[in-house]
Amino acid sequence: MRQGWRSGPDNAEPYLNVRPRCDLGYDYPMPSSIDTYLIWLMAGFVLVIAELLTGTFYLLVLGLAAIVGGGVAWFGGNFLMQVLAASLVVVVGVVWVRTHFKAANTQSMPSLDAGQAVMLEAWINRAAGHARVRYRDTLWDAVVQGAVDDSDPADAGSMYYIISIDGNTLHVGRDKPS
Repeated sequence: MRQGWRSGPDNAEPYLNVRPRCDLGYDYPMPSSIDTYLIWLMAGFVLVIAELLTGTFYLLVLGLAAIVGGGVAWFGGNFLMQVLAASLVVVVGVVWVRTHFKAANTQSMPSLDAGQAVMLEAWINRAAGHARVRYRDTLWDAVVQGAVDDSDPADAGSMYYIISIDGNTLHVGRDKPS
């Protein structure tokens, strides 16, 4: 018998990958181990598929990083190199996703209500510039922009124009925005 070979359970056929004798009294073959690059690739594909189901680009970045880690493993890089390559892809990808979506979200459409006329119904707190205005036959809370003092003749029925909307509060002013 060659060195390193052990006989199987029936002592008839040699096995290359054999675990040590177990408590049951016979040797059994070891399952073949999966290569590291396949683990990286499977994890990458699972993350990319999960991204397709959820719609988050962060999972796509993680999936691509795992695929890059698998590529480094396939080319023979050690585990530290695999992790460093995947980490680099994650950092670059997350920075890219954040800047891309930050730039996309800053361009918002102006309110369609800007420039529309409202009628002052009553002052809630004249010194603070808080009032109730009528717009589209509904009473709204409003913040009057500009200086509001007791000398301002703005009473019920005065006309203001919407500058912007913040939630359910209108920001109004005397001058119509352009």
